[in-house]
Amino acid sequence: MYDLPSDLPRLRTLRTWHAMWVDRIDEAITTAEQQEREQQQGKERRPPPPDWTLELGIGVGAPPTEVHTGDCYATGPRRRPITREQALAALTEGIRACIHCRPDTALGML
Repeated sequence: MYDLPSDLPRLRTLRTWHAMWVDRIDEAITTAEQQEREQQQGKERRPPPPDWTLELGIGVGAPPTEVHTGDCYATGPRRRPITREQALAALTEGIRACIHCRPDTALGML
């Protein structure tokens, strides 16, 4: 029928082996569920992106390089959030507007 061994010792060994794997699978499911819960909590607790960011130059005292909208995908790792007024001031001072998110257009400068 199932091609299982007919003797009791081998059947018990198979049962023990499969029970061990079911336990491992249950542990893996529990771990995966916990990770999903943690990821969801992280998404829910993450603060909203700033409205505007200023990309900073490399090195201490280097001038800023670009103004971005807060959700721009092209912002580099060296950035800081700024207010709308600071973004307008930076653009009027000649700091470049990102060509991807166009903060100058979003701020009504064009």
